Amino acid sequence: MPEEPEGKPPTVTPMRVVIALCLIAPFVAMLWVSSYAKIDPTFIGIPFFYWYQMLWVLISTALTMIAYKLWQRDQRARKGGASA
Repeated sequence: MPEEPEGKPPTVTPMRVVIALCLIAPFVAMLWVSSYAKIDPTFIGIPFFYWYQMLWVLISTALTMIAYKLWQRDQRARKGGASA
């Protein structure tokens, strides 16, 4: 495996892996249709199929926000700035 040039941080870091997982999770959840292609359990009269998808809209929003904040932190760290 080739080594990174001195002074340059590695391309794949644990933080970038977490960012990728945050962005991939909603796709996997929605593409695995057999896990939610059912009616029961209902929630306030709404079949599982529909409320599960709407729940993932909120979860996807939260995961995208987390990924964005982690990306900003990663970029600041790479430029030598504060990591807060």
